[in-house]
Amino acid sequence: MRVAPPRRHRPRLEIIPFIDVMFFLLATFMMVSLAMVKNPGVAVQLPKAQTAGSEERKEQEVTLTVTEKGEVYFDHDRVSTAELPGRLAALKAQVGPDKAKVFLNSDRKATFDNVVGVLDEIRKQGITRIAIQTEKDENNQKTP
Repeated sequence: MRVAPPRRHRPRLEIIPFIDVMFFLLATFMMVSLAMVKNPGVAVQLPKAQTAGSEERKEQEVTLTVTEKGEVYFDHDRVSTAELPGRLAALKAQVGPDKAKVFLNSDRKATFDNVVGVLDEIRKQGITRIAIQTEKDENNQKTP
């Protein structure tokens, strides 16, 4: 009686676990890279607005922040009211008057006088592209 030799199966490369690992690594790198990107500025509590939108930030743009205490920050750097016109003029000279854009942040508890003073300095320099940043009001309620 003849016994058939056992069939040799070629080993299979299982790619499903490999794909799982690659997706996990991809997701991890994406999360880490997103966590590294921050909006330069100072932490403040933005006022809420029902019509708030989002705008992409580009290199020729700066963030001016007015804190609750009335301090003014040009991106991360604290500036006095005397220094602010010079910094804005340098920005305008660097990128041109039509390309300069200022994101204006202010703490919701900052006085209106301080915010208007900074806004006035921006406009005195001839910068007309100004975005006042707010948070989206999810409750659709008017804030006091």
